[in-house]
Amino acid sequence: MGIHYVLDTADVSEGGHVVVQVEGREIGIFRVNGEFYALHNYCPHQGAPMCAGLVSGTNLPSGVYEYEYSRKGEILRCPWHGWEFDIKTGKSLFSDRTRVKKYELEIANGKIGVVLGK
Repeated sequence: MGIHYVLDTADVSEGGHVVVQVEGREIGIFRVNGEFYALHNYCPHQGAPMCAGLVSGTNLPSGVYEYEYSRKGEILRCPWHGWEFDIKTGKSLFSDRTRVKKYELEIANGKIGVVLGK
């Protein structure tokens, strides 16, 4: 297991993200409601750069003629085909079997470290 410290926590604004390189991998570090998450910058569908996609919320199941928008800032939409993924888990919103690789993070002394090999 290796921890690669890549950023200071202040480098990622609330609701924002930064793409870093770790051992040849592009990884997006996201800040959602004060918490940090890391996703591989690669869509499992056709390899789009995920972190270039829109960060938004999504519509929840609701009644006819009703639209319930929720989870603002927690959903990453693929820039090529619009597939939606949960930033916190990497899971797609349409299938339990489709996901973007999620990386564990280690936060210490104001530094963000990406954990590889765990």
